[in-house]
Amino acid sequence: MKNFILKIIFCTIFIGVTVSFAACNDQSSDWRPNKIKTNVSSDTLYVEKVENLTDEFIMGMDASCVPSLEDSGVKYYDYDGTEKDVYEILSQNGINYIRVRIWNDPFDKNGNGYGGGNCDIENAIEVGKRATKYGMKLLVNFHYSDFWADPAKQMVPKAWKGMNIDQKSEALYEYTKECLEMLVEAGVDVGMVQIGNETNGYMCGESSSALGGWKKITQLMSAGSKAVREVCPDALVVIHFANPEKVTNYVSYSKNLDYYGVDYDVFASSYYPFWHGTLDNLSEVLSNVAETYDKKVMIAETSYAFTSENTDLYGNTIGDGGGIVKEYPFTVQGQANLVRDVIDTAVNKTTNCIGVFYWEGTWISVGNESYEANLALWEKYGSGWATSYAADYDPDDAGKWYGGCAVDNQAFFDQNGKVLESLKVFDLVKNGNKVDVKADAIEDVELIIDLNGDILLPDTVNAIMLDNSKQAISVEWKNVDIDAMKNGGVAKYTIYGTADGMTATCYVSMVEYNFLKNWSFEDGEAEWIATTIGSFDELYVEDKVSDSMTGTKHYHFWGAAANAVEFTLEQEIDGLKAGKYNYSISIMGGDGGETDIYAYVKINGEIVYTAETEITVYNEWHTAAIGNIEYNEGDSIVVGIYVKCAGPNAWGKIDDALFNSVTE
Repeated sequence: MKNFILKIIFCTIFIGVTVSFAACNDQSSDWRPNKIKTNVSSDTLYVEKVENLTDEFIMGMDASCVPSLEDSGVKYYDYDGTEKDVYEILSQNGINYIRVRIWNDPFDKNGNGYGGGNCDIENAIEVGKRATKYGMKLLVNFHYSDFWADPAKQMVPKAWKGMNIDQKSEALYEYTKECLEMLVEAGVDVGMVQIGNETNGYMCGESSSALGGWKKITQLMSAGSKAVREVCPDALVVIHFANPEKVTNYVSYSKNLDYYGVDYDVFASSYYPFWHGTLDNLSEVLSNVAETYDKKVMIAETSYAFTSENTDLYGNTIGDGGGIVKEYPFTVQGQANLVRDVIDTAVNKTTNCIGVFYWEGTWISVGNESYEANLALWEKYGSGWATSYAADYDPDDAGKWYGGCAVDNQAFFDQNGKVLESLKVFDLVKNGNKVDVKADAIEDVELIIDLNGDILLPDTVNAIMLDNSKQAISVEWKNVDIDAMKNGGVAKYTIYGTADGMTATCYVSMVEYNFLKNWSFEDGEAEWIATTIGSFDELYVEDKVSDSMTGTKHYHFWGAAANAVEFTLEQEIDGLKAGKYNYSISIMGGDGGETDIYAYVKINGEIVYTAETEITVYNEWHTAAIGNIEYNEGDSIVVGIYVKCAGPNAWGKIDDALFNSVTE
């Protein structure tokens, strides 16, 4: 909050705590959601009933940015076009909990907001009062930072910079306590409090890899939990992590919380289907925590796109182009199907799961006239993800990439503020809603074709039906130039067609003939031999398209300890003719410290050729290339990569191993 001041609490603390206890207890008996009357129906949305769903299950929505959006001119409308308070619309469609983030001081010294809703305690009070007015409880999400906290960033608030761990813990306790007292005094129905946001081994400037590591992090968590117990004893304390696809991480996180005695109730996870693996894996890792430590679990963040369109002239996090695996189409129905399946996984496949929160389903476009006009609004009201003023605090990220909303295509409202039919899914899952099943979209086609092979496009594509089933239908491709693709060398093409009146998309990658088998790891570990030398934590083929160069899979490695990562990855090649060849393999990663990484070629068991490479930061691929490899027929030949990293938490991804003939 702006110039946060502890308000002479020495004189008022007894009264303040008394008021807080009374207010918390007056609002409700416990954390369970209030029963909200709804009357939702739909003539167009197909929703399969979620069995065993109770009134106690939390249907949550993060709606932190609403005040700044409204200041920027955004209005929200019901299905009939009537303007309404967006929190009333959410409540009428089955949402029973609102999540709101709090940053300590998201403003520069001149009072200019950093953006992302400028989410200080005053913003949280406004959101909380409106949520309470419409019968919804509040999940208070403390980031303990002046701006975004996530797995990549956990920056200490400006006012706490330079504090030792004991001083910081005391400041965190007092800050949490006073914020909660302010919320309760305002009449907000606080049901849960989240201590930190996506704290994957980092929190409030502390790192698990530094001296004191998890001991310091859990000390901060315990300080926040203590404040919650004192001010809102009936509220649940939530600890939140991300990346459930990294299975061993959740085992480690929960073990550390238990070992250091953190007082908490709910182990929460983010789950974005385009980043975080399968729903089956999510249920498995959360159930393991619930059963091992007798904790409640929760899905604190999820979302999906209803369109690939960019409506505010600022790029979106996800969209078309083959960059992610689309388990669901980018349609209103596809968005609803994702939400329904996440809820079903939480209710029927996950032990002690109490709810699901959708992330920022109200964060829509601000303006649509021009980028310059939109930028002026983002800067003035903080309604984009970051403003230029954020460079004061976060110069390396927000200070460079500030701008609009990257998730407007994942909201439950269109660019004009009218609610989408998909919002009804939160209520309709209780009893189901069946409509005639028809085609909703066409599944994308991805082909990898050898330059020396035949280019054959499929005659049929899969139509994705309203119930997310698939049916093969005929397709007619348009403007396909086979000769240009054959003679265009290594390149990628996007081809469009028509199927049952809908647009079909085919992404074609033309590649040189590759003598390596399973060169992009789409067949798992087949043909490759991994030899572990160090004692690190993870080495396996990962299915995560956003971290892959080609296809959806790659080889993944990670080691928590320093000097732990060391291994080789090799494949033997058979059936080569004498001649010259080129070999390359690509790698990206981070936190490597001092590294020794190189590609190599063994001839008759001896390394003859090498090429050094490196890891730097996420999504910055480096390719080690060896040219003019002389091969004599009958020799044995093995290609591989050697990786050694000194840094703690060193990680990386390996993909696209190529062994091609040299073209004279």
